[in-house]
Amino acid sequence: MQIFKTFQNLPPAAKGAVVTIGNFDGVHKGHSFVLKRAQDIARETGKPMAVLTFEPHPRRLFRPDDPPGRLTPFDAKAWRLQEEGVDILFSLPFDWDFASQSADDFIFNVLQEGAGASHIVVGHDFKFGQLRKGDPKHIRQAGIATTVIEEINDEGGTLYSSSRARQELRHGNIKEANEILGWNWEIRGEVIRGDRRGHELGYPTANIALGETVHPAYGVYAARVSIDGEDKWYGAAINIGIRPMFEIAEAQVESHIFNFDREIYGKTLRVQPVQRLRSEAKFNSLDELKKQMAEDCTQAEKILKA
Repeated sequence: MQIFKTFQNLPPAAKGAVVTIGNFDGVHKGHSFVLKRAQDIARETGKPMAVLTFEPHPRRLFRPDDPPGRLTPFDAKAWRLQEEGVDILFSLPFDWDFASQSADDFIFNVLQEGAGASHIVVGHDFKFGQLRKGDPKHIRQAGIATTVIEEINDEGGTLYSSSRARQELRHGNIKEANEILGWNWEIRGEVIRGDRRGHELGYPTANIALGETVHPAYGVYAARVSIDGEDKWYGAAINIGIRPMFEIAEAQVESHIFNFDREIYGKTLRVQPVQRLRSEAKFNSLDELKKQMAEDCTQAEKILKA
């Protein structure tokens, strides 16, 4: 998959694609349906298939004080879109100048002159341009073929949405979130040096910052972890949160990886929570904490083997 972070001066091979537009946070089952329709049109017309999305997420610009809420920060989203068979990813910088352009300017500057889009595929509620005044009708009126996908619901009739997945994660409901997404949600990050508390307690951990990733319910989880670029997955007991015993400043993910003894500082770790075991807690002593950690590891291993 080719990635472009501008719509200006694109090479000829990046122009003329069938383009679907949106934030695609989570790349959930509803998104997959839209992407599949765009792929079908691309195959029928002999064109590449592209996604046009925005970084940072527009929510950060419009509501900067909101808590972290990304299901898929850029690297994870790009990986998921590639897994979905996308040929080209246009990831355009989203700032006040970009957000302030009119719908007509967006169509002309980005879709026509920039990407040279041959066909647009969007969801039924797609709006764009200043004050969200643009809609699919405006794109058709500009002479670009446009396909609108009606809402995609689950078997119970509920709309697939990124908001639903976030809500499930914030309640610690990993299985339910994964059912909305259609893949095993994961947290990615560079392994950083911590205070080595886990090592001192006999449970060394690989730590990554949550950053802009949505914060799942804090607590201990059974999980699978992998080093990015490697095929092997390891079982782990992980803590997500601020560790009440030691009160770290920012929430992070600490993974105690079973049967693992490697130096991985600076590596990108992929962490897939499987099931929440308990909430975070503050213990009366380190011995009490160590006893609970042993029980957590035993429970996590049983869950992962099931």
